[in-house]
Formats: sequence, C-alpha cells, structure tokens
Amino acid sequence: MSLLARFGTVLGFILALAPAAGAAEPPVKVVPVQVSAHAWYVQGLAGVASAANQGFNSNAGFVVTPEGVVVIDALGTVPLGKALLEAIRSVTDKPVRRVIVTHYHADHFYGLAPLKAAGAEVWAHREARGYLDSGEGAERLAQRRRDLAPWVDAGTVLVAPDRLLDGDTTFAFGGLNFDIIYMGPAHAPDDIVVVVREDQVLYSGDILFSGRVPFVGNADSRRWLATMDRLLALQPKVMVPGHGAASRNPVGDLVFTRDYLRYLRAAMGKAAEEMQPFEEAYPQTDWSRYAKVPAFEAANRINAYGTYLLMERELLEKR
Repeated sequence: MSLLARFGTVLGFILALAPAAGAAEPPVKVVPVQVSAHAWYVQGLAGVASAANQGFNSNAGFVVTPEGVVVIDALGTVPLGKALLEAIRSVTDKPVRRVIVTHYHADHFYGLAPLKAAGAEVWAHREARGYLDSGEGAERLAQRRRDLAPWVDAGTVLVAPDRLLDGDTTFAFGGLNFDIIYMGPAHAPDDIVVVVREDQVLYSGDILFSGRVPFVGNADSRRWLATMDRLLALQPKVMVPGHGAASRNPVGDLVFTRDYLRYLRAAMGKAAEEMQPFEEAYPQTDWSRYAKVPAFEAANRINAYGTYLLMERELLEKR
C-alpha cells in the first residue's frame, strides 16, 4: 500500500472515531458563573439545540450549601450532564443531593443520568408524568437521536423523577430556604420556578427566555402571560432564565418575552377571527422586529402556527 493510501486510511479511521470521542467529552465549555453568595449557573449557547452546538442551548443552575448541592435542571445530553457535574466539582466538593427539573423538555433533563448516578434525587412536578407516559417523550427522544447524534444516542434514556410534587413546595436545606412554585401550564404543563429565598435568586426555567426568540409551540400563551406577572411579584434580585444570560433587571428582561407573546396572539388572533388561512396569514405578518433575533428561523413559524390554533380554540370558547 502506498504512503498516500495509508495516510488516507489512517485519516478516515481518525475521522470515524471523532464523534465518539466528542460525545464522551464535549469541547463546548460549561463554565460556572456565580450570581449570589450561594447560587451559580451555566449558560447554554444561543439558538436552538443542534448537532453543531452539541445540544448545549439551555441553562442549568446549582446552589452550594454546607450540607450539599441543589441543582436546577440538567442540560440536554448525557455528556453535558457530566460536564455540569464537573463544573460543580470545580466549585465545591460537597455532594449533589437533589436535582429539581423546572419542566420535562428534552433540553432540560436529558443530562440527569450522571447526576443521579452521583447520588442526587430528582424532583419534578407531577404533570411531568404526562410527558413521559403519553408517548411524547419517546417521540422526542427518537427525534433527538437522529438530529443530535452522537450527543444523544442509544444510551440516552428518559430519567423519571424520584419525587413528584403537587402544587407549591418549600424546603430548608443547608441553612437556606427554597421555594418551588408551580407556574404551569404556561410554557409547559409542569412549569415550576425555584427561589433561593436568602439570596433572592429565582430560577425561572423557560418562562423567561433571554436574548432569543422563545419556543412557544402549543403552549398556553394566555396563561404564560399571566405567569409573568406572578414572577414579577416575587421581586427577585437575580433571575436565571432557561436560556440566555442571568438577569439583574428581571422587569426589563421579561418585557421581550411578554411583548413577543402579545404580538403572536394579536397577529394570529386577527387571522383566526377573520378566518384567514394560516398559510396566507404567516407571510403577510410583519415579523421584522424579531427576524434578526437568535432562534427566529427555527422557532417563529412553529410558534405562530401553535398560537393560530390556540386563538381558534379561544374564539370557539367565546361563542
């Protein structure tokens, strides 16, 4: 075999191994950022989850106490769950005792397995069972295995909660008081937010998106808007969203998500009331305010269609 042929064979072998090596240890940087005396988070990349960003588009948080660590969300792949655990270990050697999942969407809980293996108990709202039991969870997992390979693969499983919560829950741990407040159905049926009372830090899950177009899909945007008012009433000093940078101006940063939802409802509501088909209404709507915002191309049409169907249902309810 010629030297060139041998080089081609070796190069092909290296390239074949590259995805597997990457899946074991993602080169994306999962960097812990401190937002208060006890609270931290890691920030995902802008845009939607993809093979290019290795599924790293969402945030996760953790709170360090003398008794151990409470984690909020687990990122969107098993390798990212491992990277989150390593990020926590770079801050503290205290054991990870609990993971609270703000909602069972793929980008927030697929990384649970490494945290659970490290001894954490998984908490989520009871409505999460609907996602796992309806077949929706299995369908999304199959889609993610196709679209996010090799970061989501045959070894990725849906980790169910160890404890299901009903309504609001308060617990004390490590000298801190945590409030888990049920906000669903808003972005998802099982939406919860987590407040670290002493630090006045609120982990909002996907009720707040920062720096990108939110994913609305078939969410109840009317209730979602009402939920934002409840968030503001909690008066946090710092709000850590499900996507984007932590906010020290929660009122200002909630405005973008609120105004986007209001615009969707107004535009699609008008089309539904006039019985204009969605395929005509969508291109005729002025989306210029949002067209250059990250995740617009991936999310906006889906958001608009889901809102169009929602507004049709709301009109029928009024009649």
